[in-house]
Amino acid sequence: MSSPESMSEAVSEHLECSTLPLLYRDRSFWGMTVTQFFGAFNDNLFKQLILLLSISVVVAAEVETGDQDQQGRAMLLFSIPFLLTTGLAGYLSDRLGKRGIIVACKVAEIVVMAAGGIAFAVFAKTGSLTLLYAVLFFMGAQSGFFGPAKYGILPEMLRPKDLPRANGFIMMTTFLAIIFGTVVAGILLEYFRDQLWIASSACVSIAVIGTLSSLFVRRIRPANPNLQFELGSLGVPGDMRRLLCDDKPLLTALFISSVFWLLAGMVPSAVNVLGKIALEIGDQWTSVLTGIIGVGIALGCVIGGIVSGGKVDFRLVRVGSIGMLVCFLLLAIPANGDVNLLHNEAGKLLRLPGLGDTAQWLGYWGSLPILLLLGAFTGMFAVPLQVFMQSRPPNDKKGRMIAVMNQANWIGIAISGVLYEILSKLIESQAWPRCVMFLFIAVLMLPIALFYHPRSEELGPGDQ
Repeated sequence: MSSPESMSEAVSEHLECSTLPLLYRDRSFWGMTVTQFFGAFNDNLFKQLILLLSISVVVAAEVETGDQDQQGRAMLLFSIPFLLTTGLAGYLSDRLGKRGIIVACKVAEIVVMAAGGIAFAVFAKTGSLTLLYAVLFFMGAQSGFFGPAKYGILPEMLRPKDLPRANGFIMMTTFLAIIFGTVVAGILLEYFRDQLWIASSACVSIAVIGTLSSLFVRRIRPANPNLQFELGSLGVPGDMRRLLCDDKPLLTALFISSVFWLLAGMVPSAVNVLGKIALEIGDQWTSVLTGIIGVGIALGCVIGGIVSGGKVDFRLVRVGSIGMLVCFLLLAIPANGDVNLLHNEAGKLLRLPGLGDTAQWLGYWGSLPILLLLGAFTGMFAVPLQVFMQSRPPNDKKGRMIAVMNQANWIGIAISGVLYEILSKLIESQAWPRCVMFLFIAVLMLPIALFYHPRSEELGPGDQ
């Protein structure tokens, strides 16, 4: 039988949930949605610009060295600060309260975006990416602090059974922001390569709007105000290690999430190279290829949120993993001859011997629907995994659990940068088609599709 204390907590939780507004009438939910939307837009606009420049600068100036792709290094620089900050961010989120962390991160975003404008101005004069890489590092640090508070606050300010829909909607708008940021980056680079500092001023304005919208997020009591700082707070605290050791499904989900983001970290770079080097379609249309994945993810997140209802529906994980595997295999099939179906009007890009002669059988137009499906299956895969790791831990550990999840995910993304660099050099040295990168990603996806089949779970108390 349940103890009187646990029954009292359950009744208290039910009463508190009953006083909350309906999800789509909750201005706090909308404030959080707008805040993270603009933050994701700025992050992905800036990151995609640097990823594309990491190809363009090298292709233009260093072809003779054989070093044609530095995206892996850029992703590694973006990932490292997440590993350094998310543990501390999780501790502060539970100790001080998540709303305060969210507002502080948005103010920091204004500073980072302003520094980005200076870095673009320096790049326009010198052609050096060094300062841009430094700003990318600090942008990663700011996002590292934002993540635990962003996802940790949802189960604290919403009904438990609203979590699937809320996560589906938040993730949908996040990936819509990724779409817009990614596509706008390609357009800016295509037409305003020497004036990107002007675009950065718009990013500062967007950061200001995001800061104002964060003020609408309701104040939530700190989950664990008496939490003591320990050295383990910078990594995985002892009580979180014990929680994971005692909860094998949670530990397994954490591992799967890390591997998933390892693969997801490799995909944008693989698509960028497919567009710019294999299909030779320029920055603008390459960003459309990357952006269409975001359209699919947004759709998949909505589907995942609706299908899940009031539970963690792991059937979506199985469908999503198999679908992603099939899409990767289709994208990996090469085709002899020039299959460049969409030509850059300016014709600025040079054909590199051995890299553009054997492209990919789908070509530009064939790749678009497959990338859309890839995104949809990705969204369906991600929603139940996200909800499970939000809802499973006790209330006083949710913020730190999100921090541990972010650490695990960014370990995966950091490894993806190193692995992408290694595989890219292997593909170059063997003169293989660039689309072979998708085959390597598919091989890494295969064990998840074959062996990760957990049971679905109902969520906790609360009204729909």
